[in-house]
Amino acid sequence: MSLTLANKITIGRILIIPVFIAAMMSYSPEKEYLRWIALLIYLLAEATDVIDGYIARNFRQKTRAGSILDPLADKLLFISALLCLYKVGSDHGWLVRFPLWLVVAFVSRDVMLLLGSFLIEVKVGIVEIKPNIWGKLTAFLQVVCVIAVFLQFPLTRVIWWTALGATAVSGVIYIKEGVKVLNDGHR
Repeated sequence: MSLTLANKITIGRILIIPVFIAAMMSYSPEKEYLRWIALLIYLLAEATDVIDGYIARNFRQKTRAGSILDPLADKLLFISALLCLYKVGSDHGWLVRFPLWLVVAFVSRDVMLLLGSFLIEVKVGIVEIKPNIWGKLTAFLQVVCVIAVFLQFPLTRVIWWTALGATAVSGVIYIKEGVKVLNDGHR
């Protein structure tokens, strides 16, 4: 079985994450260029998410592997960016940096979604998670949060609270849907 182009792009996104982490963790004020390199890598990875989704939908390349790898790549990229920006921002006294409570809230939702999906997979069988508008809004706002911290955007706190609200709402919706699937025994 060969990989589709969409799956290859998704795997590329996963493989670029360690490069992103290396650039971020090597950052220092004397090496400011590494922040910009890390931001470019992050933006490239986010662009590949849009591209692989477009290819999968429009060129009949939706696969079971893609339905697992794509959200996994998204979560790995976001959590890596969040943790790296938290650490680097704290270590180097960035004016705009993620507070620990926001990191915990964002990571908790993603871990909950991954564990919930795994539980449903084990109990019910193959599960296809269909993103809803709140999930898409949350993902968008979380990406905006990451970019805002990279750019040291002064209104980041407004974006954080907005993203936190969307994160909470989407988390509750996904929990309710997951419980329904577990109770009904199918998706």
